Amino acid sequence: MGIVFSPLGLVLVFTAAITPQWREGHARLTVSGTGSFLRAKGQGTRSGSAEVLLLRSDGLWESCMQVEHSELRQCWPITGPYQRDPRVRLAQGLVLTSLFLCGIGIVLACIGVRCWTDLPLRGVAASGGILVVFAGLLSLSALGVYTHNLKRLGTDPSQRVSNPKLPQLSLNPAGSLYFGWLGSCLQVVGGSALLFCFKQPRCPTCPSRPEQTVCPACRSCPEITSKTDMDVYEVSC
Repeated sequence: MGIVFSPLGLVLVFTAAITPQWREGHARLTVSGTGSFLRAKGQGTRSGSAEVLLLRSDGLWESCMQVEHSELRQCWPITGPYQRDPRVRLAQGLVLTSLFLCGIGIVLACIGVRCWTDLPLRGVAASGGILVVFAGLLSLSALGVYTHNLKRLGTDPSQRVSNPKLPQLSLNPAGSLYFGWLGSCLQVVGGSALLFCFKQPRCPTCPSRPEQTVCPACRSCPEITSKTDMDVYEVSC
């Protein structure tokens, strides 16, 4: 579980970090034109005005704008009050730290598990699990801060101007947040599974030497060393 869930969580959190869909909103604009053919919700008018729905999405490093029912889409790096918002910067730092720690934890876990040998380095694998759990908690904190302040990010209540002519943008959680939540939970579960490596397994005792523990690294028990592989690993059909 630790070896599978930890990388999967890392991929999901990384996907959430680079995609500009942490929040999304839409606004309706009234576009006027004379003698032009405008489309709004699949209906055209020769003159007068038409209603256009603009879709806006924001991420940690990029924002995008798209017109509904159109292939017109433009993205740009975040700027302005949204970029300078301390809560956005906090989320950026927490996510980057989470990705770094999770990567190191996965490397330590792979070194500690050592599937190609009989004896794993249990302490190394468990240390990797600690880093993966901590990374998952950091990404959960970043997602929590962003979600809690989602509608207030990039806005200054003291400088807000009420103008009924300006389109009102309604903001809601977007798909990247759900990828992040799922990836963070997988990191916590995978890291917690690796923490069981701290618990030492129970090894059988040597019949002639009860005080001596027999492990794959210790072959001093004559009752075990005298047996062949066929005798040790019996198969019952």
